[in-house]
Amino acid sequence: MVSGGIGNGALSLSINDFALFGLPQQFDIDSAALDHTWKQLQKQVHPDQFSAQGAADKRLAMQWSVRVNEAYQRLKHPVKRAAYLCELHGVSVNAEHNTSMPSDFLIQQMQWREELEESMEARQIEQLQHQVRQEKNLLLQQCAQAIDQASNHSLASQKVRALMFIERFEHDLDNRLAHLDNIS
Repeated sequence: MVSGGIGNGALSLSINDFALFGLPQQFDIDSAALDHTWKQLQKQVHPDQFSAQGAADKRLAMQWSVRVNEAYQRLKHPVKRAAYLCELHGVSVNAEHNTSMPSDFLIQQMQWREELEESMEARQIEQLQHQVRQEKNLLLQQCAQAIDQASNHSLASQKVRALMFIERFEHDLDNRLAHLDNIS
C-alpha cells in the first residue's frame, strides 16, 4: 500500500487512517484485517528497510513508521476510533473543554466513586468493575449505532466523552485493586 510511497510521494502522510489501512470509514472494523495490514505496512516502512539509503529516505521512513503506528493505535482502540470518526465528520469531541454530561450519567459516576471509596475488599471492586464494563459495552454499542447506522456524529461525540470518563474510572478501579493486592 505504501510501497512506492516513500520518497516519491505516492501517498501523503496526511492520508486518513482508514484509507491508509484500506478499511471502510466506519466504527465496526475487522480487527484481524487491521492487525494484518499493520504488519504489512510496518514491513514496508520500517526504518531498517532504508538503512542503506540516504538520510532523507531514512527520515521519511521514520515519519511513515510513526504515522503507521499512530494510525494503528487510533484505529485499534474503540474510543479513539470513535473520536477520530467524529473528527473526520467535523464534530469535535473536545473532551478537555466540553465536560457537560447528562445528569443521570453524572449521578451514576458519583455513585460509582462512592462505591469505590467504600470498597475494602477485592470482590467489591471486581463487582464494580463488572458493572462499569457492562455500561462501557452498552455505550460502545450506542456509539457504533450512532456512527454506522444513524450517521449522528454529534450523538457519537457525547458517547465518546462518556466513554472517556468511564475509561478514567476503570483506571482508578485497576489502581485500587492493585493497591489492595499489595496490602494482602
